[in-house]
Amino acid sequence: MKYSVSEESGLGKPYDGKLMSRLMKYVRPYRFIFFITFILVLIVTASQLARPYIIKVAIDDHINGMYIPMVVLDYVDTPQAEIELQVEIERGFFVFDGELLTRKQEFAEHDSIRQIVRDNNQYYLIHGVIEHPTNPISVELLPTGEYLIDGNIGILLTDTQVQQIRDYDIRSLIIISAIFLAIILIGFVVGYAKFYLLQYIGQRVVYDIREQAFAHLQKMSLSYFDSNPVGRIVTRITNDIENLNEMYTSVIINLFKDLLMIVGIMGILLYLDYRLALVSFATIPLMVIITVFYRKRARAAFRELRVQLAKINSHIQESLSGVKIIQAFGLGKRKFEEFFNINLAHFKANFRELIIFALFRPSMDLVYKLTLALLVWYGGGSVIQGAIQFGVLYAFIQYTEQFFRPIRDLAEKYNIMQSAMASSERLFQLLDEPEQIKEVAVPVKLSTPIKGQIEFENVSFAYNDNQPILKNVSFSIKPGETVAIVGATGSGKTTILHLLARFYDIDSGVIRVDGIDIREMAKDELRGMIGIVQQDVFLFTGDIKSNISLKNPAISEQQVVNVAKYVNADEFIQKLPNKYDEPVTERGSTLSTGQRQLLAFARTLAHEPKILLLDEATANIDTYTEQLIQDALPKLSNGRTTLIVAHRLSTIQNADRILVIHKGRLVEQGTHEELLRKQCYYYTLYKMQYATSHTDKIWG
Repeated sequence: MKYSVSEESGLGKPYDGKLMSRLMKYVRPYRFIFFITFILVLIVTASQLARPYIIKVAIDDHINGMYIPMVVLDYVDTPQAEIELQVEIERGFFVFDGELLTRKQEFAEHDSIRQIVRDNNQYYLIHGVIEHPTNPISVELLPTGEYLIDGNIGILLTDTQVQQIRDYDIRSLIIISAIFLAIILIGFVVGYAKFYLLQYIGQRVVYDIREQAFAHLQKMSLSYFDSNPVGRIVTRITNDIENLNEMYTSVIINLFKDLLMIVGIMGILLYLDYRLALVSFATIPLMVIITVFYRKRARAAFRELRVQLAKINSHIQESLSGVKIIQAFGLGKRKFEEFFNINLAHFKANFRELIIFALFRPSMDLVYKLTLALLVWYGGGSVIQGAIQFGVLYAFIQYTEQFFRPIRDLAEKYNIMQSAMASSERLFQLLDEPEQIKEVAVPVKLSTPIKGQIEFENVSFAYNDNQPILKNVSFSIKPGETVAIVGATGSGKTTILHLLARFYDIDSGVIRVDGIDIREMAKDELRGMIGIVQQDVFLFTGDIKSNISLKNPAISEQQVVNVAKYVNADEFIQKLPNKYDEPVTERGSTLSTGQRQLLAFARTLAHEPKILLLDEATANIDTYTEQLIQDALPKLSNGRTTLIVAHRLSTIQNADRILVIHKGRLVEQGTHEELLRKQCYYYTLYKMQYATSHTDKIWG
């Protein structure tokens, strides 16, 4: 995961099958819920598809149903038939002039057809069908009492007969309204359930991925964090994973729903009237051209925006980390100018993406309005000519709006997918980063209590392939022995401590604790027997007590107080307003360096390590605090194997043995006096720190 700003430009594929396949694996534990959500999507889609059709039925079959042609049915005039007829009339059957009629949109050639027509608010039942039932050309009264209407024989209907038909249509409209309302309510409830389950799946998946990523980071060696900025890693765990949440909740299922809607609408339009459907589809090529154009421009704009965002993040992280240097050297104005230019470039890139996004939706709206215009022109003419019913045209207009709705949302979904693909690529690179420090399948168990014997045998190590830090270093430390490690900066002193704690794995050689290769031990068990006090003390947000115990339930409050007194930290803690409950801010910024160091000693002692590692533990503290720590060191070292890395030679003169490291090699070892008498490298270091008069006393 060694990203740079330039590498961000290589990210941003709108879709990657391999990445999507890996992402969908996280849904498997919730496949039952996912399946339920899929069923709910089908119900919601069916609900949305049904609404315009129901309104179409209400318009054509009942609001304008008076003029639908009717066919004559066989009817037997008996008392029982009269009773049955009353029931049938409730279902849409009518009796006029001794004939049983029912409405029928399509009929056979042998059917006897009747139709109701209207002229000057008078309704007639004619034998046959005319083109304009609400505006006949001619109405003539015949001597027989019948009427001749556009060449068709008919009778005048009474108000009671007309009301009978209207009553049926009104009852039907009430039923249709109830069905329509029920579908809306079902759609609302199912839509809510679908939204809830989608959010649940998305949040659970994000929870699982974030947990996996964090657990994976805990297993990584320090070399991984040496080569990857913390800010970038945090972005992977927070922002990138959150981008995936949007994809799971807003895109995957909804894309399937949109596809179902589009296919369903096209099928319904073809079913209603294939000619009007083809007119509606005439604008699809234009829609495809706009979408392809947008896709190309949006991808380039997205890539540029990612690059500029990476530059902003990098600059802010660097500026905040180095704020003391910036203020000390008066670089504020220069840094602001640099940030202004970077921020301006980001603004322009973001604005370009917004322009492309802003053009896409109006363009799709224009295509939608063009489609409506075609429908009104062709469909309206067809209604006037009687080729189609008005309800069909209404349904087409409603379905066209539903057809374009997911397409108009395509731009937003496309951006989400691009962002999710880029985020998943970076995230999987993190998860695919191999564990450089691996544990054996069956770790060796140490005998308890451990002795604390340490052996380095021909140990070599390099952070980078061409820059070895340690070269064939060999030494052994007896249980309970206090050994100091000295040498110039960069000689490999701290590296020895890190290798012993197995923060890194050696390139060659063997490191043993109590005669066992540390690579054969469980890492947690190895590190559990080691206590480390470093030069830069890290304190967690919380209070004094929790920073000593590290919230270990096995460490009581009294033990916390005891170890604080033991290392002389209780003195300053008692002066704090809340004593051991005093809040500690991020990194312990409200405490002095010496106070943080004393807390680090207390923390280490509270966990009762068998091996103690002190890495420049007194390098950055005042003389008074150093004296407190020097008084505490014998207590800390008592009964423990202790390794001390120090630059100040005055702090390690009482060590049982001193190892001198020079350019990655162990050049000499012995007590303080022995090494001075040798007049080798240690003597040179000592001479550089102290006046020559002191050495003259030793040599007489």
